[in-house]
Amino acid sequence: MATITDPPTLPFTGDPEADALNARDPLALLIGFALDQQVSVQKAFAGPLALSRRLGGLDAESIASMDPAALEAVFREKPAIHRFPGTMAGRIQDLCRHVSSEYGGDASRAWTGATDGRDLESRLLGIPGIGEMKAKALIAVLGKRYGVRPPGWEAVAPTYPTLGDVDSAEALAAYQDAKRAYRASLKASGE
Repeated sequence: MATITDPPTLPFTGDPEADALNARDPLALLIGFALDQQVSVQKAFAGPLALSRRLGGLDAESIASMDPAALEAVFREKPAIHRFPGTMAGRIQDLCRHVSSEYGGDASRAWTGATDGRDLESRLLGIPGIGEMKAKALIAVLGKRYGVRPPGWEAVAPTYPTLGDVDSAEALAAYQDAKRAYRASLKASGE
């Protein structure tokens, strides 16, 4: 079992309330990662707070059992929680169904129950909306910000900068600048 030390904040949005929610609520953290697609990091990780406000809290089992059209309407409410509200409402509902069925509604069990690094990676990859790159970034955040380091976690942790290295607004800006430069270099090389 991994030991967790919650960071007071994860400075991903610039909004202290959203950053604190993402740091203290494992479901919010997973939702933020799932929303981190084709929007800025700030928009993605502001999504859990917006969703929490609109639903009166974040509860995996409640979200999992919602009428899909009702959840989509919540995502579409102005301002929309994501650039693709319909798709993301479905993805977040799938994520919550998984957390409910596999972890009894407790998102933190995805990492606290990991026996080793490979198990941690496998558990994260099993979550809808979390692919290989997001799993690596989550492993970095969990290891560097929460102290979740099951035996062998280093073997599955990324060796490149991720959100796990972001501990301030300045670090987030530097991370995003480096990511833009990397994408520009790929585009320039035709990849």
